[in-house]
Amino acid sequence: MVDFPESGEGPGWFVVLPDCASAARVSAALRTRAVQEVGHPSGRPWLLGRWSPGALTIGEAGRTKIAVVGEHAVTADRLTPAAGRVGTIAGLDGLARGMAGSSHLIASVAGRVRVQGSVTGFRRVFHTTIGDATVAADRADVLAALLDAEVDAQRLATRLLNPCAPHPLAGEPVWRGVSALGIGQYLALDADGRGHPVGWWAPPEPVVPMAEGASALREALSAAVDVRVRGRNVVSCDLGGLDSTSVCALAARGTAKVIAYTADGLDPLCDDVTWARRTVAGLGDVGHHVIAGDRLPMVYEGLRDVDEHFDEPCPAMMHPSRCLLIPRLAAARGSRMHLTGFGGDELLSGSPAHLHTLARTHPRTAVQRLRGYAAQGPWPYRETLRQLWDNRPYRTWLARAGDLLTAAPLPLETPALDWGTPPRLPPWATPDAVAAVRELIRTAARTARPLADGRGQHIELEALGNNSRMVRQVAQLATRAGLTLAAPYYDDRVIEAGLAVRPQDRITPWRYKPLIVEAMRGIVPDESLTRHTKDEGSYEAEVGMREHRAELLALCEDSRLAGLGLIDAKALRETCSRPLPPDLPFDALYQTVVCETWLRSLEAATTAVPG
Repeated sequence: MVDFPESGEGPGWFVVLPDCASAARVSAALRTRAVQEVGHPSGRPWLLGRWSPGALTIGEAGRTKIAVVGEHAVTADRLTPAAGRVGTIAGLDGLARGMAGSSHLIASVAGRVRVQGSVTGFRRVFHTTIGDATVAADRADVLAALLDAEVDAQRLATRLLNPCAPHPLAGEPVWRGVSALGIGQYLALDADGRGHPVGWWAPPEPVVPMAEGASALREALSAAVDVRVRGRNVVSCDLGGLDSTSVCALAARGTAKVIAYTADGLDPLCDDVTWARRTVAGLGDVGHHVIAGDRLPMVYEGLRDVDEHFDEPCPAMMHPSRCLLIPRLAAARGSRMHLTGFGGDELLSGSPAHLHTLARTHPRTAVQRLRGYAAQGPWPYRETLRQLWDNRPYRTWLARAGDLLTAAPLPLETPALDWGTPPRLPPWATPDAVAAVRELIRTAARTARPLADGRGQHIELEALGNNSRMVRQVAQLATRAGLTLAAPYYDDRVIEAGLAVRPQDRITPWRYKPLIVEAMRGIVPDESLTRHTKDEGSYEAEVGMREHRAELLALCEDSRLAGLGLIDAKALRETCSRPLPPDLPFDALYQTVVCETWLRSLEAATTAVPG
């Protein structure tokens, strides 16, 4: 069981109710929590929760009310005329497609309700049925508290998968009775309180040439940054790789003072600081602060001290002090908005799996690119051809992945032309956990449809969804420092601009992120656009495991995952007591650690005084 998020410092939350009498039970329960409240045009309770001043913008006309919550530039003066023009909840598509930034869009129209988050899931929408009413929220644990729900051990077992659970299991709430919207859906609530998902967004066809696409991305990313910077005196930014460099350079074009932070890794091959200093020299008036590698908390440091209450297992729980270091430093210098480059890798690096489609539409180009990727891999010739000519639908691939959960991990040189990387359960997963995950995958495979027709775009959307959900939790952690953590690359308009570009222009083995390079010409200093390296962080993970092995071993004692029958604590203890074997990636251990830590944090939450 779980209680409501605590009051005071921390993230807000909200619940959306249908416009019907059957929702009265839920509104009564929420009102005992001293929540804020906004009514439907009918007067019935509509939005209840806790949110900071200025977070909610509302427009109303007649029987229509529209609310926008998040990082946006929409004013009541714009929403009110829009409310006057809308006759159905479907009529809000145009408004949704025209908003820059990242926000929830919620509308009550003639007794019907629309609840919509962002395309990737950085702004999520969860829903459940209580009595005869379907209710929605932006946090799964809020609905779990209303239901008095327990953790669903079978769903939790999918969180042990490495690299992650496959679509459509990825991101499913780990609470019994709670569901989540998928990519490109909104929740429709009818006048009787019944709810159902509606698809309103689909990825763009990747047909736009580079020149046009770079201009569109520059416009979309500029607008996304401006939404966060406009009207502020001070903003802070990460300044590391090319993605955060682009965001920082765009922020520097505004009137706010920009403070940039670069973390100097312990890896001697890390060159973030060198490139950051070149960028700052080219930008001019940007305050720059370098954090020495020995000041950064290690991975796994402070595992026993995690007291943040997330609504799902979150990688930030492996090193909360590390996640909070820069936000706290930025807040101390007056920043209340921190911009990051999260999402750039998924959107801009692209997937070589696009070659599977290109081989059928532009075979000459596909062969040229294939040779480059195969040489860099190096990819085995026979397996490369097998994947290239394999036309199995996604559901067949998914069913096969369910059969291979305990197989040896794929070699590093495996080609990347399939529907994704088949996930594996760690060697310490119990037979019951394997059976539970296999059942879920096989059931999903019967009706599963990919996120896009092409393998490349499917993989990119899946990665954007998986990683944005993680960053959503990091942003929650950052509120402890008193600031908002923004990730413009996860904004709907930015994603649309990036995915619309032709894969033969956007994805190449011979250039590093060519789309952002072309988009940022004249904005990012020319020298910084020549960078083609990126710090990947495995060095810190290895050192962290060595230095904080005792904390890892402590998690094996009275393991909550073992208590649920999902892991063999003895096998996990043996693995943590020595360096990981070469065929076991660090991510496999990460997944287990965050699930174990999350279960323990739930126990602390239930003993806390309700907010």
